[in-house]
Amino acid sequence: MSAHGEPRPLASHPVTGLTGTANVPGDKSISHRSLIFGAMAVGETRVTGLLEGQDVLDTASAMRAFGAEVTREEDGTWSIHGVGVGGFSEPEAVIDCGNSGTGVRLIMGAMATSPISATFTGDASLRSRPMGRITDPLALFGTAAYGRKGGRLPMTLVGAATPVPVRYEVPVPSAQVKSAVLLAGLNAPGQTVVIEREATRDHSERMLAGFGAEITSEDSPEGRVITLTGRPELRPQTITVPRDPSSAAFPVCAALITPGSDVLVPNIGLNPTRAGLFETLREMGADLSYENPREEGGEPVADLRARFSENMQGIEVPPERAPSMIDEYPVLSVVAACASGKTVMRGVKELRVKESDRIDAMARGLEACGVTIEEDQDTLIVHGRGPGGVPGGATCEARLDHRIAMSFLVLGMGAASAVRVDDAGPIATSFPIFESLMTELGARLEP
Repeated sequence: MSAHGEPRPLASHPVTGLTGTANVPGDKSISHRSLIFGAMAVGETRVTGLLEGQDVLDTASAMRAFGAEVTREEDGTWSIHGVGVGGFSEPEAVIDCGNSGTGVRLIMGAMATSPISATFTGDASLRSRPMGRITDPLALFGTAAYGRKGGRLPMTLVGAATPVPVRYEVPVPSAQVKSAVLLAGLNAPGQTVVIEREATRDHSERMLAGFGAEITSEDSPEGRVITLTGRPELRPQTITVPRDPSSAAFPVCAALITPGSDVLVPNIGLNPTRAGLFETLREMGADLSYENPREEGGEPVADLRARFSENMQGIEVPPERAPSMIDEYPVLSVVAACASGKTVMRGVKELRVKESDRIDAMARGLEACGVTIEEDQDTLIVHGRGPGGVPGGATCEARLDHRIAMSFLVLGMGAASAVRVDDAGPIATSFPIFESLMTELGARLEP
């Protein structure tokens, strides 16, 4: 069943010649952080290009519940009048984060060092995801968490009344964990230090610096060491959100596997901690180019042009690249199925604790569509069938996961027969215009 209503099955039929410009939504990671950091600043932060998917709208509602004034103007600009670091008020109702693991984990970090309590919940998918990786480091600040068995939502957090700064080594690469600890460190005295052995997306560090926090990042024998000085007065900002590389992945990959395609995806954020998919696709032989490279709001951006690529070859994806493309492995596995040879993806066990077990979801769906798969706890191997060689013709389970649903719909465009998903409803959480955008490019999506 969909996160927000009855299941909505959708079929994607084989097509040729996806062409045009794909104006994908704003970056989800930056959108969440714009609202949260704006709520923790003093004064008005203005945001244009915010992703208005359900995940981000749920974060906006949460910031209102904690006392910030968050409004959307007629021209699509968002205004956030913040309450300052440590200024959150206790919400009167339960905070519902819907489907968003990023939203709930960052918000937990933001309130963890204020002397208030808040109860968090979400949809069936989010309630199944463990929160211990967040609540364990937050406990070091003095925060208490009371949830269901296995550290699952619904969960009540009791913020630390007298927080202490922490030094924390992130056990697995996770920008969500790192960001939650940094957000908690904002209202702790002294210096909070986060050490990550593998670099993850650094939107929080860039944005904190932009809001005026004293934060440094340096490489050391331990890994990347991020040091944040607590209790700054964050200055409000004017933010233009670049377009989401994770959303861009879908029209880009659809163009690469669909004969006769030529698609331009403008103004895509190419932060090096997020651009691993595009690097991987080019190594496979994809006709994917960067046009008009530039910088906006401290983030590198460019326009991406993707054309049908019939000579793509399977590769071994370096496992150290996983943090920079963790959300893109599902759609990469679709491209791998349409390439020649074997694509090996190692170091991807994080996929098993996303909105769904994405390794299992993609493996079962690809097998149903006629693709040979190998997997273990940390690995997914796809045996490509070459351009046009995937039989398709199956109904694949979305498992309440927006990226799984979109990945199989992309597969249908380049397969021999239509591919169906049992529920396209979750797509609205991150990419509400996916169907209309892909249809305008030439896709054939039908109930």
